[in-house]
Amino acid sequence: MSASPEGDAIAVVPRFDELIHPATRLQLAAALAAADWAEFAFLRDKLGLSDSALSKQLGALEDAGYVTTDRVLDGGRRRLRARLTPRGRDALVGHLAALKALLDGA
Repeated sequence: MSASPEGDAIAVVPRFDELIHPATRLQLAAALAAADWAEFAFLRDKLGLSDSALSKQLGALEDAGYVTTDRVLDGGRRRLRARLTPRGRDALVGHLAALKALLDGA
């Protein structure tokens, strides 16, 4: 559960999300949930993915509206960064709640 700006608790609806369920996307969404923005190189190294594999996973999440990406200029180099959208955060929280409910029932 989380709290709204007014301090009221907001119930999390446990629901599996087929898009986030694959391990790589779940790890990617979790890594993005922990930061405001995360740079491509950080995510690549943290998840142990190739550039092309990470690009593919980010693209799938971005197409669904779960992630947004931005290219920033840093010392003459363009760097890609990504962040989880509110829709993506809701999907992740619901998916994690569904996994927890599954474990709690085991």
